[in-house]
Amino acid sequence: MTAREEPSAPPSAPGTGELAVDPAAALTLMARLAGSGLFDDYVVYERPGSFTFAGGVLGEVVLEPGTVSARWPGCAPSVRPWSGRPADALRAAFGAAPLPAWTAYGWVAFELAAARPAGRLGHLIVPRAEVVIEDGRARVTGVDPVETAQLAKLLADAALPEIGLPSPVDVRVGGERYRSRVARAVAEIGEGRYQKVIVSRRLDVPFTVDVISTYVRGRRANTPARSFLLDLGDLRATGFSPEVLACVDGGGRVMTQPLAGTRAFGHGEDADARRRRELETDPKEVFEHALSVRTSQDELYGVCEPGSVQVTGFMTVKERGSVQHLGSTVEGVLSPGRSCWDALDAVFPGVTASGIPKAEAVEAIGRLEEPRGLYAGAVVVASHDGTLDSALVLRALYAQDGRAWLRAGAGIVSGSTPDREYEETCEKLSCIAPHVVAQS
Repeated sequence: MTAREEPSAPPSAPGTGELAVDPAAALTLMARLAGSGLFDDYVVYERPGSFTFAGGVLGEVVLEPGTVSARWPGCAPSVRPWSGRPADALRAAFGAAPLPAWTAYGWVAFELAAARPAGRLGHLIVPRAEVVIEDGRARVTGVDPVETAQLAKLLADAALPEIGLPSPVDVRVGGERYRSRVARAVAEIGEGRYQKVIVSRRLDVPFTVDVISTYVRGRRANTPARSFLLDLGDLRATGFSPEVLACVDGGGRVMTQPLAGTRAFGHGEDADARRRRELETDPKEVFEHALSVRTSQDELYGVCEPGSVQVTGFMTVKERGSVQHLGSTVEGVLSPGRSCWDALDAVFPGVTASGIPKAEAVEAIGRLEEPRGLYAGAVVVASHDGTLDSALVLRALYAQDGRAWLRAGAGIVSGSTPDREYEETCEKLSCIAPHVVAQS
């Protein structure tokens, strides 16, 4: 939403509709809606079996250091101070929404967890219109019947959008600087300052990017837990998240899915199987994964009913595009009085993108790296009914202020070596770097 726009009040009879679509075309239909120009702000979010397009701004919450801004239909814009937990600021902002029902889409930055945060920390919108595609049906809802009719027309159009050809980005640059930072982190671990830290590197894209085409190309080549495409304010991004950060259902059951331990994937059946065996038996990788799972358990203990936290599918291998990971699922039931925002706060930032202990790791990241912003933050979908779904932002492309970049990191523990960790970042960047599309 631009500075001049105000959210409008919903009409008494919102527009709705449903039509049949080709399930195989769901991805490109999302691209068509995003590229239609109907909405300045939008979020596309994919969950297993479902794509959602959320377009336009009916309500908006923006979180910055010390202030939270909100705009709601029929209300004057507000800017209020906040301190303490960001989760409480977000809960209060959405608790004041003058809407009987809402679903918010957006993002929160990694720096939300910093001791002295800087920059925009979160941006979420309640959209004017939504399109949900699942089971071969597209459901269109919105506050403006004209907009919903336009969306339905776009969905019914048989001509799919043109998707540009990739201009692959070289991932093997900046190695020496990254290796030196890994060596520094290993030394600090040896000094007992922390047990694990994720050290990342940024890879600038040397051309203007077609973000929507990159989303389509990248999604076709990846097998993410969640995917997303967003254009909010001055930030555009797309990504193929390998793991769920926090998911809360209507019954208060919360799930997080830490992945830690990585090997390359997609180099042929024999090579993939050999690397899988290495992954499952490498002491460094197994140790790193076990640390992450234990931390996730401890975090859920703080917000869940006693005895409800459990680990399922411990250390199974998850194939995610150009890499394979060790993965586990940790679940629990929220304690009475706890909300979905508490669940997100408990596991944020993701242990597999920060480190152990988290506070010390986040402080180290602030010294070792430039600000992360959306990288290692989360894309979030939250609703009035207490449900929430959030994806850890990794394997993504970011575009802002005329620049575009990729970013990837590796988990550093006492047994890490700079060469291997640099190689791991190359493997992760290869989930998206070959699929970046230049703006024509």
